[in-house]
Order: sequence, then structure tokens, then C-alpha cells
Amino acid sequence: MALLVLPACLLVLGLLIGPMILMFRISLNHFSPTQLMVEAFSFDNYVRAAQDPYYQEIILTTLGMALLCTALTLVIAYPAAYWLGRLQNRWKSLVVIATLFPLLVGNVVRSAGWMALFERDGLINVTLRRLHLISEPLTLMYTPKAVVFGIIAVVLPYMILTISAVIENIPRDLEDAASNLGAPGLKIFWRVILPLSAPGVAAGSILVFVLCMNTYATAVLLGGPRFKMMAPAIFDQFVRGNNWPMGATLAFMLLAVTMSFTIFGSIAFARRYRLR
Repeated sequence: MALLVLPACLLVLGLLIGPMILMFRISLNHFSPTQLMVEAFSFDNYVRAAQDPYYQEIILTTLGMALLCTALTLVIAYPAAYWLGRLQNRWKSLVVIATLFPLLVGNVVRSAGWMALFERDGLINVTLRRLHLISEPLTLMYTPKAVVFGIIAVVLPYMILTISAVIENIPRDLEDAASNLGAPGLKIFWRVILPLSAPGVAAGSILVFVLCMNTYATAVLLGGPRFKMMAPAIFDQFVRGNNWPMGATLAFMLLAVTMSFTIFGSIAFARRYRLR
């Protein structure tokens, strides 16, 4: 059995762990405007990034956006996931395909679609002006709200499919039994459905949170150059500034923050709903 797992382990070590070790080693080097990268073994980049108000604001902005988008996605996705999980007719396969369909389109294309809606001469502003609801175009593009809409549109299918897969395996008899015992609909959801679907909620939330923390195209296209998140900031360091040590440092700081909140969230869910 161990031999069957060996190829996958070697593939992960070669394509994931190895480059991460190399990137961590690069983060310990120094940046020089003339030599670009000077070999060293120092944590100065981490100290500098942690103490710099500019990077502190970027990290907090990224974390806040990820938590907000994860919470909103969960609230929006849960009713759809419940409906999909309880769907029993022949149309279920088509509904699943329709849910998966947005994933076939790249993030850049979807962000371009949102741009067509949010521009000053976009569909939303044109429609509102023709209905005489506004006199001046609304500022929708290059705002945090636009980024939130764009991120939720990207990650929503992941949350719906993850939760619906768990709800599908919850016996309907439990809801019927609770209803026969006089429990109202809200109490049935809070005491029966939500605890039993907690593994799906936890898995979906973690997956969505990780995707939100690492979003790039949506933040750049809908947020504009003034709206900074970690992924665009890392790109700027590697490509525009040629500062590979600082770029690698920011990448590992993003990884550390993401893993810390992921582990904390998993433990919190496990304790709250006693997941096994």
C-alpha cells in the first residue's frame, strides 16, 4: 500500500515542497539595486515587512477582505446548497453543471464582465440613468465593493458544491422527526441541519478563505492600482521591482497568515460542532 502512495508523494515533493524550500531560501537573501540579489542568511526581510506600516495595511486589508467574502459567500451559498442537496429529480445533474459552469471561465474574463457592469458607462449606470434614478454615474469601479462582488462570484460555486455534498447525505427522516416533535423550521435548521452540515461548512469556508486570501486578477482589475492586496503586492515585488527576496518574504508571510487562520478556524469548528 505504501508503494501506491509513493508516486504521489514524490510528485508533491518535487512540484510543491521543493520550490517552497527554494523560495524560503531566497527570502533570506538581501536585495541590492545593482546586484538585485545578494546571498545571505538573515531574517531582516521578515522584520522589515512586519514593521512596515505599508505592508501591515496590505496584510490587514487582505485578511479583512478574505474574512468578509468568506462570510458573505457562506450566507449566500447555504440556501442554494440546501436546495441542491435536497433536489431529487432528473434536473439535478443540469443544476450541478450550471453551478460548475462559471468555473470554466477564467477569472480575468469574469472580472472583465464585472467591469462592463461597473464602469461609468456600464450597464448598471446606463440603466439607472435611463430610469431617472440617478443624475450622475455611480462610482462602482476601483472600489472595495467591486472587489467583494468579483471575489464572491469566483468562489461561490466552491461553497455551494462543498456544502450540498454534505447536506445530500443527511437523512430527510431527521427533519421529519424534528417537525413531528413540534420543532419550528428555524429550530430544525439550527439544531439538526446546521450541526450535521458543519463538516461541509468548515471545508467550504476554509477552501473559500484560502482562495480569497490569494486572489490576484479580481483585486487588480476591479480594485485598481490603489487597492492593494497581498497577491498583487507579491507580483509587484517579483516583476516590477525585481526584489525577489522581499517578494519571497511576502509570499511566506501570506502563507503563514492563511495557514494560521485556517488551522484556527478548523479547531473552532471542531470544538463547536464536535467534528470527528
